[in-house]
Amino acid sequence: MLLRDVEPADLAAYLRMRCDPVMMTELGGPQPRERIPGQLQRDLETVSEGSAWIKMIVPDDSIQVAGTVTLYSHDGISEIGWMVLPEFQGRGLASEAVRVVRGLARADGRWGLIHAFPSRTNAASNAICRSAGFSLAGEEETTFAGRTFQTNHWVVDSSAPA
Repeated sequence: MLLRDVEPADLAAYLRMRCDPVMMTELGGPQPRERIPGQLQRDLETVSEGSAWIKMIVPDDSIQVAGTVTLYSHDGISEIGWMVLPEFQGRGLASEAVRVVRGLARADGRWGLIHAFPSRTNAASNAICRSAGFSLAGEEETTFAGRTFQTNHWVVDSSAPA
């Protein structure tokens, strides 16, 4: 698996991930297509500034983007999130990507506690948190793309071994 920084050519992957009702079921539903180019531009800028890691997941057996894993800081916390396109799900790509990013964060030393907020009903993402060494801190409401939903709040110390 290759993790590479997001690129301008990733617009099609962004549209697939963020506008697909199946992909966005656990995140409050699909986003409007017209919003996505701006999101990609903002993501490119944050990666260029070094304030976020937005990594595209590319499987070993493909040149196609399978998903994304992101680590960024906001509101005084570091948060990780991931998405994998339906045809690539069930292969362990998200689990591997989260473990790799945890290792990079440990080596980098600036992320502190890393938080994840998967929907309470997203069994796969909650399992990834458990298997990647996160501890369940509780439940809360989380807002993503202007939509609020119920999440589990997971935390891991980035200085701990992945």
